[in-house]
Amino acid sequence: MPQSVPSTAPPRVAIVGRPNVGKSTLLNRLVNSRVSIVEPTEGVTRDRVAVRAQIQGLAGERTVEFMDTGGIGIVDRDDLSPHVEAQVQAALLSSQAVLFLVDVRSGLTPLDREVAERLRGLAIPVLLVANKAEGDRQLWEVDQFRQLGVGGDPLPISAQNGEGIEVLLRALDAVLPPPQAADQRLDPSLRLAIVGRRNAGKSTFVNSAAREERMIVSERPGTTRDAVDVVLEQEGETWVLIDTAGLRKKSSFEDAIEFFADSRSHRAIRRADVVLLLFDASQPLSGIEKRLVRYIVDHHKPFILGANKWDLCRERMSSEQLAEYLHSQLPGIPYAPLALLSAKEGFQVDRVLALARDLHHQAHLRVGTGELNRVLARALEGRSPDSRGHRVRIHYATQAERTPPTIVLFVNDKRLIGKQYLRYLENRLREDLPFKEVPLHLVLRDKNSEPEELPD
Repeated sequence: MPQSVPSTAPPRVAIVGRPNVGKSTLLNRLVNSRVSIVEPTEGVTRDRVAVRAQIQGLAGERTVEFMDTGGIGIVDRDDLSPHVEAQVQAALLSSQAVLFLVDVRSGLTPLDREVAERLRGLAIPVLLVANKAEGDRQLWEVDQFRQLGVGGDPLPISAQNGEGIEVLLRALDAVLPPPQAADQRLDPSLRLAIVGRRNAGKSTFVNSAAREERMIVSERPGTTRDAVDVVLEQEGETWVLIDTAGLRKKSSFEDAIEFFADSRSHRAIRRADVVLLLFDASQPLSGIEKRLVRYIVDHHKPFILGANKWDLCRERMSSEQLAEYLHSQLPGIPYAPLALLSAKEGFQVDRVLALARDLHHQAHLRVGTGELNRVLARALEGRSPDSRGHRVRIHYATQAERTPPTIVLFVNDKRLIGKQYLRYLENRLREDLPFKEVPLHLVLRDKNSEPEELPD
């Protein structure tokens, strides 16, 4: 069963502060990646955005999990302030250290004092980090934050351009527990991206899988904005669940936040090993799901069709009827498994995780050239390519890559083989090879030498 915070996990470090002091920019700087959305609007970050990164410590490189949090004292335009505050509190309770971020340019504010008061009673180390202290001009203004009485001497940095980051990391390493051998692992065994329309239940699914309220769940659409990584242990393996912002038509975007959220969702698909396309089973499919499927297929990602809220509609629809409807709306992907679930009730959530592991395993398989060409020969006997009077030869095939399984077909002239015949070959190969539920990537390659017999 998954556990969200295993005992061997690397230490967590929460980044907290009032809105717009640069918390997301600091996270992106610390992990050398644009993970959190950075946009000059208060309240962009709502959930806990957790990312593991390697930092240089006194004993060498070590792994640390940094958590970006929503601004303390935020006035949220969607009335989610209590949820944001709860996520900040959960981050503080689960961390081994805190980076208390203030803004040198804005100076000391009453809200900074409020944050300091909340941090004063913590039993874990707090480092006071004075952001936006670019160059010597701002350094003399850093001392004013000493009167907060929390976090020791302020550490001047510029998250935007990297000034002071090395000093900050050395100070952080000094207050963290000594590294364990087990916390040096950075790459997860599997990355599962959860994508879909707004209010499909993606955050509810992540919370159910993680056995922890990691994501804000609200009836208001568009609650999640970032692509949020949630690390969990699944049967001894480290997994990352990537919760993404709910998508809608680009013409309906209200601001830059939605544009960046949409971009992060597509990036999550590209970096995932397996994708869960979650949709509300009680609602008809929309163009959003169809475009997502097309994007997933174009990037050759194994994926699961997750029919969420099945408990609300199973009385008026059978699983066979739903499968028939999906095949009519999403042609060309009969291999993708369908999971009927209720994320809110926890129904079949574990089955989805098991399916993701199976798909990940299938995508890593490799078949021998002999077996592959025996299957190819049977496919060619069943149906020859339509050459419109030209002589088409498929000489032989070999598996060149895994993830996705990539089959190279050596032919006399690849221009003579159309997409329809390639689709036929893909289905036949999948039928007889151990790639029943994952996409195959077929690559045509011209061969100028004399045609060869298919290998035994």
